[in-house]
Amino acid sequence: MQHLAALLDAACARQPERVALIGDAGPVRYRELDRAAAVIAGELRGAGITRDEPVAVRVSNRAGDFAALLGAWRAGAVVVPVHRLALPASVAEVLERTGARFILDGDGGSVISLSRSAPPERELLGDAALIIFTSGTTGRPKGVVLGHATFAGKLAAIDSPLRFDEETRTLLILQLGFSFGQWVSLLTLARGGTLVLHERFDATRVLRTLAQERITRFGVIPTMLRALLPLLRTATEALPLQENELLAMAGGEPLAYPLGRALRDLMPRLRLWDIYGLTETSTSDFMLAPEEQDRFPGTIGRPTPGVEFTLLDERGRAAAPGEAGELALRTPFIMKGYLDAPEQTAAAFQGGWFRTGDLAETPSPGIVRLVGRSKELILRGGNKISPIEVERAYLEHPGIAEALCTGLPDEKLGEAIHLLVVPLPGASLDPAALRRWARDRLERYKLPDRIHLGSAIPTGRTGKADRAALKALLTAGKP
Repeated sequence: MQHLAALLDAACARQPERVALIGDAGPVRYRELDRAAAVIAGELRGAGITRDEPVAVRVSNRAGDFAALLGAWRAGAVVVPVHRLALPASVAEVLERTGARFILDGDGGSVISLSRSAPPERELLGDAALIIFTSGTTGRPKGVVLGHATFAGKLAAIDSPLRFDEETRTLLILQLGFSFGQWVSLLTLARGGTLVLHERFDATRVLRTLAQERITRFGVIPTMLRALLPLLRTATEALPLQENELLAMAGGEPLAYPLGRALRDLMPRLRLWDIYGLTETSTSDFMLAPEEQDRFPGTIGRPTPGVEFTLLDERGRAAAPGEAGELALRTPFIMKGYLDAPEQTAAAFQGGWFRTGDLAETPSPGIVRLVGRSKELILRGGNKISPIEVERAYLEHPGIAEALCTGLPDEKLGEAIHLLVVPLPGASLDPAALRRWARDRLERYKLPDRIHLGSAIPTGRTGKADRAALKALLTAGKP
């Protein structure tokens, strides 16, 4: 059985003098990563860590974070990533729910022991690598338990089309507490590449780093790409452009085709992959390859190795040919389950298929297009409207940079469609004109009832567009 620590140990042994990490404090070689991890593993063992015991690990894209991950895994612990800037109440909830009695901070090389006894043994945590708490946009965050073998297997499956190697130089701007950031980082290190770390996203710094560090790969959320776009349009010698081929992996939220097209036009050396996946399936279940971006616009592409899919109707049966349905997946890279929630775990599956909650259709055999989330559909006047469909239409507008749609209670309609749009720099937008503009692109009942203008769309802790936050802002009268 493959273990994540073994993958990283092998990389350290192969090329100890090669640079593994470049952070604000300077470069860290693989031998230094190896030694720091050994110290941390020793401290945990000395503190009395038990096998498969959860350990909270503070992360914020610092070099020491990776020594902490590797050290915890070497000591047999299950890593629970917690961002350094997380609210104390959020950290307290994670500690309470996992029973973790140690907090590990690899940046300072310290193991903080809490005054509590060891948590009870849980069968679910046997050979587990990670407990990742979901963003909680649809309710209380769930603790997704991922095993070493399944996550290591998924890394190999992801690498099949993307092909990381020792020459890979990856820019990490995704947070390490985010499953997308984890696989991008771990795959880079497992293949012996170099990881360049940014603790927070800054568009100007990102473009400069891409060029100066000769980055070959980076994972990014479309929200970040939208922030990069205006800078690319006005780039000067003070902001050097990328010269070597760059592979960009976009995920975390739908990638609008016009955004991808604009980026590819401005960066001729860019190879853009659109990636869809869930934490529960070890991420990256579908990929739209660069050569298929124009052929299948607005889709998430084809399933990755080891992933099967089907579409289910409202009764949980196979959807009729040509009909949309809930996307369900079957894969060996599935989670072990939700922490201490066997009923939730069981409810997530149907006949061996994991129900994603995403509504999808197949415009071409083997190709999947998302059309919304079953829990986010807007019920307007008896019609079901996908907010993603509304957003996708408005992102075609030449003056709109970002768009986010949601439904709000309405006395006559049940729910009304509200759309927040962010104009491109210099663009002047009029809500009434925007509604008229979309008449040839959306059925009448799908047109927004209210269009709000704003300077930015709300985002969650992982940087993804947050529809629930938009609903809360609009309810409070603050678009």
